[in-house]
Amino acid sequence: MVYIALLRGINVGGKNKIDMKLLKQTFEQVGVNDVVTYINTGNIIFSKIDTSQVELSRILEEAIHNDFGLQIKVVVRSVDDVRRIINAIPETWKNDNEMKSDVMFLWDEIDDESVLENLEIKPNIDTVKYIPGAILWSVDKKNVSKSGMSKIIGSKIYKQITVRNVNTARKIYELMQTHSR
Repeated sequence: MVYIALLRGINVGGKNKIDMKLLKQTFEQVGVNDVVTYINTGNIIFSKIDTSQVELSRILEEAIHNDFGLQIKVVVRSVDDVRRIINAIPETWKNDNEMKSDVMFLWDEIDDESVLENLEIKPNIDTVKYIPGAILWSVDKKNVSKSGMSKIIGSKIYKQITVRNVNTARKIYELMQTHSR
């Protein structure tokens, strides 16, 4: 099975620095196969047979702690999980000069549609959708300062998600598809 490990909060703002080549070695040492990293913010595609996603997360978090001394949360999703998320993103959504669109991957503990009740969603400004495993959020760039999206930072929910823009999420899925051939 092909998986993506999404690490939260590495190589952002000079904090929690991890070299991707060393991270790849850490993954290989715990027995995952065909490890490929994508950009410097903690997107690692790999293959593994007969291990649950929950167990993979635990193993990888422990290995990162042992090798780098960092407590980093790792969300593991299968290629099928990511396919469902990507298919739920409207084709018109993008991350560019006009639009900000993000995929907020949820920790299993809060992965439920009721998570939307705890968000400050601004009608007529924010477009927000829940899909199992993620919240999809889009806003026109001209309205970002009015959006509820920025209100997530510092909230309890923010500590239980890892965010990728839709362009990155689509590229991850493309790489996962190539990986599984």
